[in-house]
Amino acid sequence: MLLSATAAILLSSCVSQKKYNELEAKQRETQDQLNTATVKLNSCLDEKERMNSEISRLNNTNAALLNNVGDLATLSKKEAENLERSLESIKEKDLAIRSMQDAINKKDSVTLALVTSLKGALGNMSDEDIEINVEKGVVYVSISDKLLFDSGRYNITPRAKEVLGKVATVVKNKPNIEFMVEGHTDDKPISTNMFEDNWDLSVKRATSVVRVLQEEFGVEPARMTAAGRSYYVPVATNETAEGRAKNRRTRIVVLPKLDQFYSMIEDGMEKATSNQE
Repeated sequence: MLLSATAAILLSSCVSQKKYNELEAKQRETQDQLNTATVKLNSCLDEKERMNSEISRLNNTNAALLNNVGDLATLSKKEAENLERSLESIKEKDLAIRSMQDAINKKDSVTLALVTSLKGALGNMSDEDIEINVEKGVVYVSISDKLLFDSGRYNITPRAKEVLGKVATVVKNKPNIEFMVEGHTDDKPISTNMFEDNWDLSVKRATSVVRVLQEEFGVEPARMTAAGRSYYVPVATNETAEGRAKNRRTRIVVLPKLDQFYSMIEDGMEKATSNQE
């Protein structure tokens, strides 16, 4: 019985050691698995933290992009408004330029018609005594003093009245123009009981022409201006007799009525604006 009991104890001890070894092996395996799982968990936590940081960065970037898009939209709107204003300004300037060009064209047409009429009326006169030319849109009619006046005097000659009558006929048919009569002399000084100096002579000769146009040919005086230029606007040298003869002249300067000229511009702009609307 003692032997049997001893054998039983020994057998029981052997089985327990085996199971213990098995359990110990499983425990090590489980510990290894736990360690592996812990490492993976820590790795996952690190990855999660990194992902959270990345998500936060992306959110911030996205918000910044959205703000930039808003700024760009605002900027584009302002640029569009500026562009629209610029286009409107360009259109207005274009209308003004076209209106001014139309007005200039109309004025040029009037000028051309006037020159044609004057040349037609004075065509039988000597070219040496009368010159008609256009400078910068202004019509000039130059009449030599030998045709208008006797030497050193300011009384209009009978032949000169014939010329002035033809000029008066043309300008009376052009109510939209005004003109100035300029007296010019050479540089030879004059001082007599009749004239104080060359200024005086040039003014009296211009006034004589204006009076004849008004009193004998019915030109409206409000359309005329008399001016003396003395010898300060020569067209030739005063060193020769021929040059001095050219400088002694009376010049009729045809002037467009500026208020009517501007009215043509304003009318053109109003019509252009109404057509645009």
